[in-house]
Amino acid sequence: MSGKDYPKIWFGYTLPTLGDFMTDKELLLTAIKEMEKSYSPYSSCKVGAALLCKNGKVYTGTNIENAAFSPTICAERVAIFKAVSDGEREFSKIAVAGGKDGIVDGIFAPCGVCRQVLREFCSDDFQIILGENDEEYKVVTLKDLLPLSFSPDNVR
Repeated sequence: MSGKDYPKIWFGYTLPTLGDFMTDKELLLTAIKEMEKSYSPYSSCKVGAALLCKNGKVYTGTNIENAAFSPTICAERVAIFKAVSDGEREFSKIAVAGGKDGIVDGIFAPCGVCRQVLREFCSDDFQIILGENDEEYKVVTLKDLLPLSFSPDNVR
């Protein structure tokens, strides 16, 4: 699913989108599926992310590596940048899964840069679903992963 799955209007009522009914596990499975699209020829670590907007849209992302390494971008930032470039600014939660050779075997938590990018758009209580495998996951908040964060409030 991409961010182009806009809500449908029927007789003046907005019909629910898939995201309105998506459980944490379904969001995680969406992130795991996204791992298949990873471009990771150097590390062989494939990461997928699925970002749920407050309006029910879901944006996905995967890591994209580069031989020069610093231009590499993480799955979480791909998902949030896709959403922001589509005009989204309000997010509910993100699911992240990753593993060597595409096998989810333990938590792949967002890196520091991704945590800071999430903090730009999300509040302390924003939920991050961390896949341990395709059956088990842990839910933490952005504040859990980035305590004493620097936010837009610090520069206003």
